[in-house]
Amino acid sequence: MATAKLKLTTLESLGQAAECLRILAHPHRLRMVQMLLQGDYTVGELAESCEIPSPMASEHLRLMQRCGFLASQKDGRKVYYSVAEPHLQDILHCIESRFGVEATS
Repeated sequence: MATAKLKLTTLESLGQAAECLRILAHPHRLRMVQMLLQGDYTVGELAESCEIPSPMASEHLRLMQRCGFLASQKDGRKVYYSVAEPHLQDILHCIESRFGVEATS
């Protein structure tokens, strides 16, 4: 058995990570993050891509924003969302490598 000291994250930090991963673990939220990693989009654009009503998309975005994943910027009457957490790129890359990705127009 190895005697090397283990490098571990605190349980408190792992609890925070688990909560953020729980929030991310939804098909519509993953689709939104996938899009936002490629550009800034409005609630309406994200809702349309997910085939859900705008109020439902807004709630998904609020949850991800509260976790620190997203940022928003108002431009007139429109609000554009963007990725605020750079590590989301790594998470989505892992998902796309495992489950695939297809180009759409």
